[in-house]
Amino acid sequence: MAESYAGRAVFLRPGVILGPGEYVGRLPWWLRRAHRGGRFLAPAPGKRLIQPVDVRDVAAFALDQATSEIKSGSYNVAHPDGIAFEDFLGACLEVTGGAGRPVWVDPAVLIENGVKQWTELPLWRTHSGVWSVDSSQAVAAGLRCRPLRETVRDTWNWLQNDGCPVDHPRWAEHGINPKKEEKILASL
Repeated sequence: MAESYAGRAVFLRPGVILGPGEYVGRLPWWLRRAHRGGRFLAPAPGKRLIQPVDVRDVAAFALDQATSEIKSGSYNVAHPDGIAFEDFLGACLEVTGGAGRPVWVDPAVLIENGVKQWTELPLWRTHSGVWSVDSSQAVAAGLRCRPLRETVRDTWNWLQNDGCPVDHPRWAEHGINPKKEEKILASL
């Protein structure tokens, strides 16, 4: 397909996209879980970096590429700095005012208890490479990413101000059943 456009094609390979208007429901689930309070499951290690990117930063980069003089290239679009999972959850707790307390659980224990990666604990994935995306070419081409704490804050504000997610079947896939979570927490 790129050949058809004679060097005038830009391919963006975004990773996980979060932010106001999110239709998948990953960040909104964590925000609502933090707001609900109490002890909740958190996938260890807390220092593990994740690299979601704000939807507004992806859109800005796409528009920049569409209007730039350089009209070809392939780019991994992921947050170049990322955020530690513990800082991500800390931001969720901070913006929601939630009284939640993350209980950091070894991934082997979560898997042993049948917790599904990616969906029951959104953004948790142990497969190597998932959060090791090199976005340096995109950064060199102009990708600028806001701090992920800002994405968390702005998404919470959107939800609190009647933000209405797009009706999408994936929304219901995210989040662990509270009874299952409670049972696992009680067993620790």
